[in-house]
Amino acid sequence: MTLSERNIFFKVGIAFCFVIILLMIIASLLTLPVYSSIEENFRRPANFFRILSGLFLENDYNAVHVSLILAVLFSFAGILFIYSFFERTSAPEIIYISFFTISLSFEIIRLILPLHLIYTFPSFYMLSASRLLLFARYFGIFSLFTASVCAAGLEVQKTRNVIMTITIAVLFIVLGVPIDIQSWDTGLNMTIGYSVFFRMIETIMFFVTAITFFVAAKVRDSREYIFVGIGVIIALAGRNILLGTDNWAGPVPGILLLSFGTWFICSKLHKIHLWL
Repeated sequence: MTLSERNIFFKVGIAFCFVIILLMIIASLLTLPVYSSIEENFRRPANFFRILSGLFLENDYNAVHVSLILAVLFSFAGILFIYSFFERTSAPEIIYISFFTISLSFEIIRLILPLHLIYTFPSFYMLSASRLLLFARYFGIFSLFTASVCAAGLEVQKTRNVIMTITIAVLFIVLGVPIDIQSWDTGLNMTIGYSVFFRMIETIMFFVTAITFFVAAKVRDSREYIFVGIGVIIALAGRNILLGTDNWAGPVPGILLLSFGTWFICSKLHKIHLWL
């Protein structure tokens, strides 16, 4: 992928995320009044931060909604920052970082659950939306992992083939998982099968991605990649908090960690490739 082609993708990503913000505004006007009528007998998300904060705070759908808004705003601000920062700088890892950033905008899909209480969507739409959200989440995680492998020496001339490989791998996972559209948790996530397996995948990818960037520091003889790996740990920790919260303890620390981690990753990558 040439620099000009990559920049066109960034511009398309900016436009897409801006449209998502507009949709978020419209959806918010419809869904905010609905939360008070949602039954309180749903299970809570099996997220470590949520479990810890849940000892002190009850679930609040308004907090979940704020988390969704922050995720969408982060996605737009993140891709805008990446474009302005790397417009004239060639960095093979940054295209995959941008995929991770844009993937957060798909969290708006979770609003289909409160909207379903208003419009009663057909089951097919509910199931398709759930699979699309699951695809976006794992495409973002796998993209971040690919960025680390790229930093460690992946052949960068085959970007399209790499993207296709990620897409097929994620589709293979997502299309095979059972989803219960009649059940969801207080984080507005539908119940999926093999939830323990998926949490294990996220945990493994969390550590492997960071470790691979540490390996890249040795392979490329650049200690800056160590800081990129640290940024990945911070960003993924913030992402997990932001997406797994169902109370007011999550939105602020989640978005701060996610934003700082992403900025840290990009600033260090920019410094690495600025002098190449």
